[in-house]
Amino acid sequence: MSFRLARPTFRSLRTATTFAKQPISPISTRLFTTSSPRMTVHIFETVDEFKQAIATHEVVIVDAFATWCGPCKAIAPQIAKWAEEETWKDKVYFTKFDVDHLPKLAEELGIRAMPTFILFKNGEQVDSIMGANPPGILSLLKKHTE
Repeated sequence: MSFRLARPTFRSLRTATTFAKQPISPISTRLFTTSSPRMTVHIFETVDEFKQAIATHEVVIVDAFATWCGPCKAIAPQIAKWAEEETWKDKVYFTKFDVDHLPKLAEELGIRAMPTFILFKNGEQVDSIMGANPPGILSLLKKHTE
């Protein structure tokens, strides 16, 4: 088998991607997500969902993120992992919202940087931490659940 048959040449790639008027196949585009689809981190789509969550659950941690934020993407798998752990599963309600999707909520909560993690206890904001800082977030969780 010829090597040329297995891999297109530079000229054919350039022609196919630069000059072709065909749409890009969904298989060839890489879609980025901020968390696993099997996660137990709940995503707010409305302000009412946020208000209901902090009123319903005793301890709620809110991750204010942006889809374009690198540190947000980096910390998301760790947050999803903690949400699955038995240590936090029944004690903390893990949530997140996109600051670009809900700008009024971001303004109301005083979000100045992404990611920002805000902890609510019995409906009241009790603590927060800015940045993708796993040890800091973990100590925040321990401090308010013991």
